[in-house]
Amino acid sequence: MSEVNRIGFTELASTESAGDQSLGNKRVKYGESLISKSLILTYDSIILVHGLRGHPYNTWASSKKAGNAPAAGSSGWRQKFKSRLKPTTPPSESSSTRQHEVFWPQDYLAKDISKARVWTYGCNADVIGGLFQANNQSSVSVHGRDLEVRFEREIENKVIHPGPKGQNLRVDKNNNQDPVIFLAHSLGGIIVKDVRQERCSPLAGWGEIASNLARVALQDSNNKIVETLEVENEVLDNIHERFVKVVLEYGIRIHSFQEGRGLSGIRGLEQKVVSDFSSRLGLPSKMEKTESIDANHMQMARCDDRSNQSYRCIAGVLKQLLETPNWDTGSPLSAVPQMQPEAALSAKNQGDAPCSTTTPYCIPFQNHRFIGRAKKLEELEEKLIISSHCQKLALVGLGGVGKTQVALQFAYNVKELRPEYSIFWAPAVSPESFEQAYRDIATRCSIKLDPKEEDPKESVRRYLNSDASGKWLLIVDNADDEEILFGKSSDSRSVMDYLPQSENGLTLFTTRHRVMAVSLARNEVVEVDEMDQEEAEMFLKYSLIQKELVHDRENTKELFKELEFLPLAIAQAAAYINQMRISIPEYLSFLRSTEQDTVSLLSREFHDDTRYKNSRNAVAATWLISFDQIRRSEPDAADLLSFMSCIEHKAIPRTILPSVEPAERMMRAMGTLRAYAFVTRRDGGDIYDMHRLVHLATKVWLDKHGDTEALNENVAAHLAEIFPSDDYANQAIWREYFPHALQFLRHTKTLDIEARYDLCFYVGKCLDTDGRVGEAVVWLSQCFLWRRGRYPEDHPFRLASQHELATACRADGRVGEAVELLEKIVAIEKNILVEDHPDRLASQHALAKAYGADGRVKEAIELLERIVAIEKNMLVADNSDRLASQHELAKAYGADGRVGEAIKLLEHVVAIREVLKDDHPDRLSAQHELARAYKANGQVKEAIEMLEHIVAIQEVLREHHPHRLISQHVLAVAYQRNGLVKEAIELLEHVVAIREKVLKKDHPRRLASQHELAVAYQADGRVQDAITLLEHVVATQKRVLREDHPDRVASQSWLLFLQAKQNSERENQTETSRHSSEEGETSSSHGEEGSQSSCEDYGDQREGL
Repeated sequence: MSEVNRIGFTELASTESAGDQSLGNKRVKYGESLISKSLILTYDSIILVHGLRGHPYNTWASSKKAGNAPAAGSSGWRQKFKSRLKPTTPPSESSSTRQHEVFWPQDYLAKDISKARVWTYGCNADVIGGLFQANNQSSVSVHGRDLEVRFEREIENKVIHPGPKGQNLRVDKNNNQDPVIFLAHSLGGIIVKDVRQERCSPLAGWGEIASNLARVALQDSNNKIVETLEVENEVLDNIHERFVKVVLEYGIRIHSFQEGRGLSGIRGLEQKVVSDFSSRLGLPSKMEKTESIDANHMQMARCDDRSNQSYRCIAGVLKQLLETPNWDTGSPLSAVPQMQPEAALSAKNQGDAPCSTTTPYCIPFQNHRFIGRAKKLEELEEKLIISSHCQKLALVGLGGVGKTQVALQFAYNVKELRPEYSIFWAPAVSPESFEQAYRDIATRCSIKLDPKEEDPKESVRRYLNSDASGKWLLIVDNADDEEILFGKSSDSRSVMDYLPQSENGLTLFTTRHRVMAVSLARNEVVEVDEMDQEEAEMFLKYSLIQKELVHDRENTKELFKELEFLPLAIAQAAAYINQMRISIPEYLSFLRSTEQDTVSLLSREFHDDTRYKNSRNAVAATWLISFDQIRRSEPDAADLLSFMSCIEHKAIPRTILPSVEPAERMMRAMGTLRAYAFVTRRDGGDIYDMHRLVHLATKVWLDKHGDTEALNENVAAHLAEIFPSDDYANQAIWREYFPHALQFLRHTKTLDIEARYDLCFYVGKCLDTDGRVGEAVVWLSQCFLWRRGRYPEDHPFRLASQHELATACRADGRVGEAVELLEKIVAIEKNILVEDHPDRLASQHALAKAYGADGRVKEAIELLERIVAIEKNMLVADNSDRLASQHELAKAYGADGRVGEAIKLLEHVVAIREVLKDDHPDRLSAQHELARAYKANGQVKEAIEMLEHIVAIQEVLREHHPHRLISQHVLAVAYQRNGLVKEAIELLEHVVAIREKVLKKDHPRRLASQHELAVAYQADGRVQDAITLLEHVVATQKRVLREDHPDRVASQSWLLFLQAKQNSERENQTETSRHSSEEGETSSSHGEEGSQSSCEDYGDQREGL
């Protein structure tokens, strides 16, 4: 097999290729030296251009021996990729591996497409330093120039080609219409792009070739491969922009194959080398096609069999392109209607675009930073131009989402690609702006206005309705105001009265209001959404002066999340960053600091020449007009919008909103907010989301136009009225309401009304029941302090808030505070309530639980036995309060060593609780306590079985939920007692790790878990680990517990025992000493169990009180 030329052209001839009889299989090479054979690109030509550090043979060759390409990420591919990053040398004909390789451009393509000539082009892309820099000898631009020069030389030399049947064919460059296809891989796509478009010779170059050019591009403008290089982005940007211009001017067709897989397993290339977004130019669908190949960046260029997907796709597209007569795109948006090259070049040289003197345009401005939105533009093109599916269409979306920019880009696409269309632009912001636009249209179209005609808009409408106007596209921008569009009354004329109706015309509306969109265009509505990640990143990059700022990917992603991918917000952020010369993290810190700072940033005006002069460009201001329109036309919707601005903007339940009666009014009000895209409804339920920036802008609007104090009072009263009780049955409701109530409470600290503190009370109780005890203490404290300052000490409201605060404090480990608060309540209620009053019994019950947590077990038992006796005479056997008291008394019996009595009472409670659902907290709590009693009684297997059942059910709870951690703790202790030490350690280490994150250092439960983990370490022979942990526990308990507290005593006993044991082992004492040590261990076992029973309090489980 002949050598493939490393630099320049090599023809891959075949005996089966038409016109090659005289050449046989010999490859004809074009390099730096003279041409070795007289040959010219006369027939259809396919030129393959390799990529970065590629080779005109190696890039396309694959190993037949290896069969199908290995999976992405395999070690074979890792080695191949590394080899490609080393300078390559031309392959040798004698290479042993060549026998097993398939060079598909020669072996398959040249035979399967016999009418075409297949070529490789090689360039020295090994020197990657300076590749993406201007004025560098190794730059992409130099490679592009070299390709251009060599390409033109072979066409312009007029060399004689030995044609079929021995005839000599002289080909005149002026008449050569044979198409040329560039098949480029990776960097090769950029080199092809960078072939210059300017020519000195009038007929010799690119203008003639480009009119027939197609490029099947597997392109790589992504710089992941060369991320260590110095890259001047302007070089790539300029190449891209010039290429797009020539593509549009000459109607070049493009087909891009996208990578179906990433290069996993290669550091830095875990994803696609070229993203789907980067592989597109964003042209109309008839000019640019894309499809995916199930291969990675390297595999897609190698085909070892005709059945390979890559080969079938590439060959199929090439055949399709070659069989298309005259390379007509077939699109109504084709650039220059199939004119001869001379005519096209002549028009260009004269400086006149076709039809430019006869086709009027009225377009206000152009956005040269326009990015993405390819699918939306394709949809507009398909519906309005290609299929003529409709004559009216509306773009609808949130203000600032980019509707006007999409419409502008579509207008310029039509201007460039359909010059027979006149294009007119009419903003409907006000009657005055619409009339001025029509006056401009009259001037551009040389419409003679009748001096007697009172309204020039009527003259324009009549003209556009006539055949004399030709084909036209009218864009009515900002069609939002119902009064402007349809008039205040039936007697007054409006914008709709002056819109033309003609078979030759198309009308495109942009509006924020979905109801307007449907009214204007019926069902022909296209929704414009926020940008995606890639679009947002490109837009920010083009908008920034310091473009390297976007290389901070993590902070850039965070910025887009904060701005919710809204183009106007991104533009505003870029303007601020440019003006202040700050970084993206600095802007983020301002945006996140306080709500006041955020509002200030979003309210800052900035200049934008892609928006109307004198328009308000700040994000916070862009929706104010819409807010005012809603307040005028739909007061109910304005009220709901105001209410939602006071709560969390995400996951808003319909049930939390103020009721609007009748139901039809409520439906219409929510429909209005959805029509403006201010809120969106989640699928499958009445849950709504409000755009975060709209949420902030609404506050700005209310501060300027509304009574925020009255609004906050109404919201507080409504939330306090509808917030549910802490009954377990309401759990789903309070969890839905938590974010909204908490958002309101955090932002109304100065609101001094009773409704706010009633809400604090209800929220605090539910947080406590839900296991969020720390937060519960915060809000219950606020409620108690407010009520203490306004009510006497025996007022029911004050006592209720004091009781709930004490309960939350006990659960939060603040046992001393709980006892103090509850003792005061019990003393007061003793004087004002009868002995069997439910409130008095509840307070005594809570005090007994606090005594138990404080190690005052005898006092707890005394209180609880009196409560149980009273409730026995007044409550039925299955009453929840009665069972709760029995449960708590049994727990106290267990702590006092009266295990048999505890088991008897708990088995009774568990039996009755079985009527509850399996996951009901009261049922699980009773089972949990019974399992602890079984463990203390030596029935360890029964305890483990019951605890494993509880732990399995509680897996639905949050990982750090107190109930779940308590059950895991007790199960671990049971494992240790049963000899399963490894399992015990694993579970306890998990519990300790979580509790160290969520609980204070001196929290009783945190210390209890550390204590039991130390005991488990000792059982596992890790005595030093156990001592270290116990030393920490004992030191902490000395600060927070009294000297005789059972937990402190137990931990000190264990520590002394282990220290003595360690000293004894070090001194290698006698057998008698070791026997004494074992006796010490036996004597300490009661302390261990006492630690567990007193340290690990399960009392924060709700028992119906």
